[in-house]
Amino acid sequence: MADEQEPTVGLPKRFLGVFQYSRRALALVWTTSRGLTVALALLTLVAGVLPAVIAYIGQLIVDGVVAAMTSTEHDPRRVLWLIVLEAFVVILVAASQRGLSVSQSLLRALLGQRVNVMILEKALTLQLANFEDSEFYDKLTQARREASSRPLSLVNRTFGLVQNAISLTSYAVLLFAFSPWAVVILIGAGLPSFFAEAKFSGDAFRLFRWRSPETRMQMYLETVIAREDGVKEVKLFQLGPRLLQRYRDIFEKLFVEDRRLTLRRDTWGFVLGLLSTAAFYGAYAWIVITTINGGITLGAMTMYLVLFRQGQAAVAASLSAISGMYEDNLYLSNLYDYLGQAVTPHHGEAKHGPHPEQGLEFRHVSFYYPGASGNALTDVSFQISPGESLALVGENGSGKTTLIKLLTKLYNPTDGKILLDGLDLKQWDVEALRQRIGVIFQDFGRYQFSVGENIGAGDVRHIDDAERWAKAAKTGMAAPFIEDMPEGYETQLGRWFKGGRELSGGQWQKIALSRAFMRTDADILVLDEPTAAMDAASEAAIFDHFQSESHNKMTILISHRFSTVRAADRIIVIHDGEITEQGNHESLLAENGQYAHLFRLQAKGYQ
Repeated sequence: MADEQEPTVGLPKRFLGVFQYSRRALALVWTTSRGLTVALALLTLVAGVLPAVIAYIGQLIVDGVVAAMTSTEHDPRRVLWLIVLEAFVVILVAASQRGLSVSQSLLRALLGQRVNVMILEKALTLQLANFEDSEFYDKLTQARREASSRPLSLVNRTFGLVQNAISLTSYAVLLFAFSPWAVVILIGAGLPSFFAEAKFSGDAFRLFRWRSPETRMQMYLETVIAREDGVKEVKLFQLGPRLLQRYRDIFEKLFVEDRRLTLRRDTWGFVLGLLSTAAFYGAYAWIVITTINGGITLGAMTMYLVLFRQGQAAVAASLSAISGMYEDNLYLSNLYDYLGQAVTPHHGEAKHGPHPEQGLEFRHVSFYYPGASGNALTDVSFQISPGESLALVGENGSGKTTLIKLLTKLYNPTDGKILLDGLDLKQWDVEALRQRIGVIFQDFGRYQFSVGENIGAGDVRHIDDAERWAKAAKTGMAAPFIEDMPEGYETQLGRWFKGGRELSGGQWQKIALSRAFMRTDADILVLDEPTAAMDAASEAAIFDHFQSESHNKMTILISHRFSTVRAADRIIVIHDGEITEQGNHESLLAENGQYAHLFRLQAKGYQ
């Protein structure tokens, strides 16, 4: 937490520099709703001017009452009309405040949605590598937790500052008639509190950024303890008390910092606030003595006291608004840092390759994950032709799934090339490439949607096409149990929403397989251990059916079951990111290498 110890010498420079986001926030609010922004501005102007008008009318009323009491020639009806006028102005103030509240509420809803959509739109443009980076997750968490409310807060404070500035200007004009020094005292008394508040706002922001990983851990622990996909093991392994204690420990750690900052902030706020109180009562005594000496009227004294009290409140509110704007800008830096995250450009535009007969080729491909100490893949080369099936075999972490991530351009190779139809993937349009591929990962999505949408997600172009759902479900062998459901393809899956139905692991995998078959124009089918929850007989039936439905397509299968792998035209064995063996089932057994060893080891378990 080194940032918290920064010297305050550079505070003014940092304070002014951080306001760079104010213009962007104002532009964001303006483009969200111009009508509401204009209404907010006009109502702010009205609410800023009228308090001084009320104070001035109050002086006229008091002086009118004194005149009526000391002179029989003074018409008391004038005082009554002034009271009616003041009541009307008070009603206008109440109406403008209510209008401000309505405008702010509506803008808050619109702007919160707008910013959240911006955050999600940005997420859609980022690479998988971003989401596998803990620092990026910190940035995303910071943006989502605060930034959706901060733009409106900044605008509200800006308009509040304008309102108070207008009020303060009108107060200053009236006070200047009493003494210019009264204006100086009015403004100067609030400055110490302002600089202290700005300092502590910066400290609060740096504390917020420093502890983002702990905050994410708290959110994760809430998810593990309170969601159905984690609660089974939490109960079975009796993890609940331990996880809850970790949750409490994190809170205690964060609370110590919060308490320290809160005590410092409020202590200094109280001490410096005494200066404002002393200034007010000093001015109070000055005005009273001047009145006693006959320097001003009783009505003027009343007005000046009201002006000084309200002016002091306006100064405090203005300085607080500026300090708050500084804090809002700090938090908005999280949003714009996130929105400014570099996006890897996709330069390819090709939708077809020159040599479809060449199929898919990995040519001396190497790859390492950002921050990793070694390669995930090293000098991998192989080719698969249309109509051919390929199986990838290797222990967990050997690089099999990484190959699929490179094929689908979720990552780009560090070295080497991947070619499809004789054309480097770098030259392919990403969307056109991915439409060519039907892939199901071992950690496939279990969407809390209807059955039809779960299947239709495999091809977003036809996600609502019920006929395609049925065809894909038949190919993926999910149709029998779907048709047994009362609502069929409209059945809600999962337990998050009312009426939802949970499936078995094998049924979910058939839904995922059906999803892969939604892309009828896909000529590369990839199954990354999608049948791990099925028994051997069901898996064999799935892949026999799969092969019969995938003629003229390139199929890539990743599985640990050799009864399934042996049916592939070619088998590649990967160890520590390198290809160590390749051939068909018989030739690899004859080599008596790693494949043969693993096959016999697995076969022994069935004897």
